[in-house]
Amino acid sequence: MGILGATTMKSRLFACAVLGLSLAATPILFRAQSPSSDPSLTAHEWGTFTSIAAKDGHAAEWLPLTGSTDLPAFVEHFQTPDFKGGLRGRVRMETPVLYFYTNHPTTISVHVSFSQGLITEWYPHANRVEPVGLQTQTRMVAYLNDWSRRQKQPDSSISWDSITLEPNSSAILPREGRADHYYAARQTSSTPLRIKTQTGDETEKFLFYRGVSSFSVPVSAKLAHEDKILAQNLITQEIPAMLLFERRGNKLGFRIADASATQSTLDPPELNANMDSLKQAVEDMLIAQGLYHDEAQAMFETWRDSWFEEGSRLLYIVPRQFVDSVLPLSINPAPAQTVRVFVGRLELITPATQRAVDQALAARDRSTLTLYGRFLVPILENMIASERNSAKKAQFNEYLNNAYNTQITLNTSN
Repeated sequence: MGILGATTMKSRLFACAVLGLSLAATPILFRAQSPSSDPSLTAHEWGTFTSIAAKDGHAAEWLPLTGSTDLPAFVEHFQTPDFKGGLRGRVRMETPVLYFYTNHPTTISVHVSFSQGLITEWYPHANRVEPVGLQTQTRMVAYLNDWSRRQKQPDSSISWDSITLEPNSSAILPREGRADHYYAARQTSSTPLRIKTQTGDETEKFLFYRGVSSFSVPVSAKLAHEDKILAQNLITQEIPAMLLFERRGNKLGFRIADASATQSTLDPPELNANMDSLKQAVEDMLIAQGLYHDEAQAMFETWRDSWFEEGSRLLYIVPRQFVDSVLPLSINPAPAQTVRVFVGRLELITPATQRAVDQALAARDRSTLTLYGRFLVPILENMIASERNSAKKAQFNEYLNNAYNTQITLNTSN
C-alpha cells in the first residue's frame, strides 16, 4: 500500500472513531438535556372546572368572571374593568392549588399551560404570565375583541422559575383581617415555599392560579322527562365519579351516580341529607383519586359555600388524562409522584330553579335572587329563550339588564 493509500485509511479510521465516540455520547447528551428528577419530591394538585349547562346539556358560553373577586388583596390579577366584565368563556378554572412535599430544602421550577384560555389570578408572584402585555386597558380591549372573534382561543401559561421549598419553615404567611375561603387551602401538611421578588420574599403553602377558557368540558347534562337529568360522558376516558346535588333553602340532597356508564338518567335527589354526610361522600371521592385526607378536607372547606349553594349541579371527577391535555404541567426536577384531582362543576337550570327565580321576581324578593349569584344572568337568559309570553319575556329582560349591570358594578369596585 502506498503512502496515499495509508493516509486515506488512517483518515477513515479516525473518522469512524470520531463517529463512534459521537454516537456513544449521544444518549448521555440526551439524558443531560432531559429534566432531572427528585425521588423525595411529591406534588399534589386540586382544582375546579366550573361551567353552566345550556338547553342541549353542553357547557354554555357565559361571563364567568362576573361577581365579587372573593380573593385576598395580595393575590395578583388583571384589573381592568373591561377584562373583569367582558371575557366570555365556557369554563371558569377555579382555585387550582399545587402542593409540594419534600424532606430537604430544594429549589424547583413550575410551568403550567392553559388550553384555549387565559390565566387571570395567581399567587405567589410569577416570573411570566402569557400572553404578555395585557395590563393596559387598550390592549385588553383588543384582546377581548380578538377573543370574541375566534372559535378557538389561543393558549396561555404561567411560570415560576425559582421556588424554594423549605421543610419545617416557620415563615409567616400573608393574611388579611377578613375571613376568606382562600385560607382553608393552607390546612395541610404541605411543605412551605418561598419566592424572591423585587419587593421582597413571598411565602405560601402552595402555588395558586385561576383562569377562564373556552375548551369543551367532558360531560353534558340536560333535562329529561319527569325532572330527571340525562348525564353523558363526551370523551373516551371513563369519568371516575359523579354526584348530583340540589339545595332549596335549608334543605339539601345528593345522589351518587354510576359514573362508569357512558350515559346515565338521574332522578333528582331527595332533600333529606345533611352537610356531614355530604362532606364524607365528597372527601371519600377525592381521597379515592389520590389526595391526602387533609387535602380533601381543605378542598371541601374551600368550596363548602360555593359547591353547595342554592340550585342544582352535577359534580364529577375529571379524568387525569383530560386534565393533562387542557392544563399541561411541568415541574423540574420532576417529582417521584404527581397527583392531579380536578372536580368538574356543571350548573343545571332545572325547572325547580326556574320556578324559584320566577317567584322571586314576581315577589321582588332580591334576597332569594342573590342566592344564585353569578349564575343568575345565564339562568335568566335561559328563561327568556324559553318564554313565549311577551309581557313576561319583557319582565325577564328588564331584570336581566339590572342583574348584569349589578355584576359589572361589583367587578369595577373590587
